[in-house]
Amino acid sequence: MDIWIAVVIGAVCLALGFGVAYWLQARGASSRVQWSRRQAEQVLDEARKQADVTRRTAEVEAKEIVVKRRSELEEEAKQRLEQVSAGEKRLAHREETLDKRADLLDRQEQEHKRRDKELLDRDKEVQLSEQKAQELLEQAGAQLERVAGMTSEEAKKQLLDGMLEEAKLESAKFLKQLEEETRLEADKKAKKIIATAIQRFASDYVSESTVSVVHLPSDDMKGRIIGREGRNIRALEAATGMDLIIDDTPEAVIISGFDPVRREIARSSLEKLIADGRIHPARIEEVVAKTTEDIEGVIKEAGEHAVFELGIHGLHAELVRYIGRLKYRTSYSQNQLQHSIEVGFLAGIMAAELGLNQKLARRAGLLHDIGKAIDHEIEGSHAVIGADLAKKFGEVDKIVHAIRAHHEDEKPESVLAVLVQAADALSGARPGARREMLETYVKRLEELERICRTFKGVEKAFAIQAGREVRVIVENSKVTDEKAVLMSKEIAKKIETDLTYPGQIRVTVIRETRAVEYAK
Repeated sequence: MDIWIAVVIGAVCLALGFGVAYWLQARGASSRVQWSRRQAEQVLDEARKQADVTRRTAEVEAKEIVVKRRSELEEEAKQRLEQVSAGEKRLAHREETLDKRADLLDRQEQEHKRRDKELLDRDKEVQLSEQKAQELLEQAGAQLERVAGMTSEEAKKQLLDGMLEEAKLESAKFLKQLEEETRLEADKKAKKIIATAIQRFASDYVSESTVSVVHLPSDDMKGRIIGREGRNIRALEAATGMDLIIDDTPEAVIISGFDPVRREIARSSLEKLIADGRIHPARIEEVVAKTTEDIEGVIKEAGEHAVFELGIHGLHAELVRYIGRLKYRTSYSQNQLQHSIEVGFLAGIMAAELGLNQKLARRAGLLHDIGKAIDHEIEGSHAVIGADLAKKFGEVDKIVHAIRAHHEDEKPESVLAVLVQAADALSGARPGARREMLETYVKRLEELERICRTFKGVEKAFAIQAGREVRVIVENSKVTDEKAVLMSKEIAKKIETDLTYPGQIRVTVIRETRAVEYAK
């Protein structure tokens, strides 16, 4: 019973506790709501005040912007008014100028009309004067025909012949004077350019012949080279394409052929076989093949060295190989590779002195004799062959023309072509550069003198300075000073046409007058 009472009391206490807690919680919530409402009203009051301040500030700023914009528009309108006013003034000035020009044109037109009228009147007067002069000339001509006993056509012909002869003499005098003046100036310039070119480049030449000689350690080696029944020499000739001449010349074998590269291959192969001592057909073929490969390497290296020495870029590989082949090509015992390099340097130096393209001149000079690398394989002039090669491998038209024209196979039409021609003549014609056979040399001198003696009035002709100059003595009674000038040009032109020679030939026509008297 006591337990139940205690339980009931506990439950009542618990209920009272929950009721008190609920009452306290409800009262606290009511107070919080009232506090939140007061806070919300304060925030709303502050927001209204802030909004009012912001509105007033925005109104002030808007008024300021309006005032500022209005002043800007007024300033802009003022400037536009000033521009319009200035434009109106310019237009007024232009109208005034145009009016003045129109007045001037009217006056000029009136003046032209007046002059045209005067010219027409003068033309009429001139026509009348010409008619009168023609009538007077006809009368004078008829009178002259009666007095002279010649028709007008005969008189005209005689007069023209006389005037033509007089014009020739006058032109010869003028030409002589002009040549003297030009020669003085041109000689100074040319000598300076050539001297500069020669001073800046000089090279040595190694003379080579058209045949190669291989020296033997003894004459017994000749039998080994020939072989049993000539099989060794036949194998060597078949492999190289050259002719081997074994005669009574002591301790020497002569290799003959037109192809200089093959001749060099044959010479080098034979020297290797002699040094090795094993000479039989199989060994010959092996050595010739190895030597051919070595010579091709030498050719390529020589071409590349020449191109590098002249500072040339972008040259086709085949052209470089053809340049290298010139190492084994000679002309009048002058090595053609060395000659081509020298022509390249000389042309480049002269081009630099004249203010032209130095690299282009060097390129043309190096390639000018490229045709000689294969002129034994293809018919035609080496200049034409070289030009075709250069064109085939992408060289420009200026260089192709310079190659074709350096021996007058084509008329030179550019300064570059003339430079290459001059550099070629300078390299080939200077003393010691080339050699000629005695018979050819003597024959050329005789032909030179004979050409000079074919001209009317020539008394004697002498070729001097190794054929570089010819002096022609003429009869003073038949050839005047003026005709001597024309004769020198005609002789030079005939020499160019009829004679083949390296370099250039100077023609000097000499006319002297002698007065002889004896004292008794």
